Amino acid sequence: MHVLKIALLQISPCGSLDENLEKGIQACQKAKERGADIALFPEMWSKGYWIYDRPAKEWKAEAISSDSSFVNTFGSLAGELDMAIGISCFRERN
Repeated sequence: MHVLKIALLQISPCGSLDENLEKGIQACQKAKERGADIALFPEMWSKGYWIYDRPAKEWKAEAISSDSSFVNTFGSLAGELDMAIGISCFRERN
């Protein structure tokens, strides 16, 4: 019987979406090296909770779409690493 291994990635977001993407890719690769079948990101991984004391219009403009390169990169990475990756992001509403 195969034991399912889940990596709960306890990492904090960086200052930008690109930095979060790179840090997330590295965390998934490390999780796979350690035998994880699934990698789960913290809540609001794409941006973090940098919404307080800012106008809603400002932080809503930072939302990403479900088909963004950020989301799609993790989808491709999941295939490459043969593991499931669960990200969380602040996404735009349709």
